Amino acid sequence: MAVTEVPAARPAVDAAIDAARLPDHQVEVVAEAGSTNALVADRARAGGPEGLVVLAEHQTAGRGRLDRTWETPARSGLTFSVLLRPTVPAGSWPWLPLLTGHAVATALRAAGFEATVKWPNDVLLGERKVAGILVERVETPSGPAAVVGIGVNVAMTADQLPVPEATSLAVEGDAPDRTELLGLLLDTLWDSYVRWQEGGAEAGARLATAYAESCATLGRDVRVALPGGEALAGRAVGIDPQGRLVVSAAEGSSTAVGAGDVVHVRDA
Repeated sequence: MAVTEVPAARPAVDAAIDAARLPDHQVEVVAEAGSTNALVADRARAGGPEGLVVLAEHQTAGRGRLDRTWETPARSGLTFSVLLRPTVPAGSWPWLPLLTGHAVATALRAAGFEATVKWPNDVLLGERKVAGILVERVETPSGPAAVVGIGVNVAMTADQLPVPEATSLAVEGDAPDRTELLGLLLDTLWDSYVRWQEGGAEAGARLATAYAESCATLGRDVRVALPGGEALAGRAVGIDPQGRLVVSAAEGSSTAVGAGDVVHVRDA
């Protein structure tokens, strides 16, 4: 395998993140991986513990929603996956991707960036995507697990961004230290996850309210490319109890969308 050159100015992520601050995590850093979600899925099937984290300094075959793939330049971002073993009822699982997007946006705001969420879980700075999330359910001998994959563009330069609709923390401001940012992201995700797990219906309602407040999609005219190839246009008016986006068409009908590629329609 060819050796990937790494800019000297980009230090490696330190796997020895403050153990007192993150007692529920085991952080493993690998130099290169095709997909951290695939690595963690294998660990889950082998009995890996909840809280296991695998981060790749260079991911060569990352996967996103709708089976999109990409490659991240070495040490330019934070690309990692977390193993969770939710015990909430199966009907609540669709909220986990939304919870993750909200947690990442919350962490970035704490780091000084004005982050919002585009439904369901793309994290935006302005109208450009800075972080993507893919949550996958994995069947294991001890029951179903969730592999939560997160990718944040941290130090990418403008010419390294994969598409014009993307951005990075470095493009928008001063890129934080990646180890410190990883700690903040894991802290925020873990705190949100534990409160959601242990708080019952009341915690679910709080999550729904907090998510709606940080969701840049609500109140916007949108176009939604549905998985079957159909398209839906209208105004995003709410999030239903299952975490689906409710889109109201011009004629007054409403549709709850559980999956799809959302485009925010710019004001004229």
